[in-house]
Amino acid sequence: MPRSFLHALIVLVAVVLSTTASTAEPQSFTGEYSVSFLGLSVAKAKFSSDYEGDTYSIEGSVSAAGLATLFDDTKGTISSKGKISGKQLQPQAFHADYTSGKKASMIDIQFANGVVTSTKVVPEPKKRNPNNWIPLVGSDLVSVLDPMAATVIHADSLDQVCGRTVKLYDGEMRADLKLTYESKGSISVTGYQGDTVTCRLGFEPVAGYRKNRKALNYLKKRSRIMVTFAPVGQSGVYAPIRATVSTQIGPLTISAERFEANE
Repeated sequence: MPRSFLHALIVLVAVVLSTTASTAEPQSFTGEYSVSFLGLSVAKAKFSSDYEGDTYSIEGSVSAAGLATLFDDTKGTISSKGKISGKQLQPQAFHADYTSGKKASMIDIQFANGVVTSTKVVPEPKKRNPNNWIPLVGSDLVSVLDPMAATVIHADSLDQVCGRTVKLYDGEMRADLKLTYESKGSISVTGYQGDTVTCRLGFEPVAGYRKNRKALNYLKKRSRIMVTFAPVGQSGVYAPIRATVSTQIGPLTISAERFEANE
């Protein structure tokens, strides 16, 4: 699986998996998710999230599933940890390890006081052509969130979840994720049954990408990305529980099959 595609998969899976809470009592949640492409199962994911006081920690795994295993045996683990300051997340570290066949890859991002302090990607990215590459500058890496924390929403109600812009950094590219209100509804999965709100997600690349790249231009100008959020208990946090993304060759869907507090 190409690294750029796995970057996208990590971001999209994180859209449905990230949850956090700021509370004096320790809380732990488990989520299980399916990823389908063109209606066929292509990946499975399982995540465990732990929150205590002003800290959060999320660990999980993603692997190929269904017919995809005939062509791709990609497996990966993802982790994110940090602090919660007011209604803002401050990541401290993000790490992803994944293998595809005999090829191993890794992404490691370290943060301090809301600023990216180091990024390590294995294998190292190829040399970029300065004529068509939008480079990162220092200001691009301030007040950004890693893929696991990028779509965690603190809000007073479902009505206030949408209408915001999230700054994402995935280890190479900086992008803005713009959430606008689309509709309200309800959902029922193991561990949760109740009201939801759906936001349309606009994708705007900022830096760390190649100009005129067809896939990015499609995501920016033509793709329809919908993210459905549900409340995480009484914490004031809203977690994406479903996402649909139109791609150049068909729809990609990420759905929670289970999301519940651990006993």
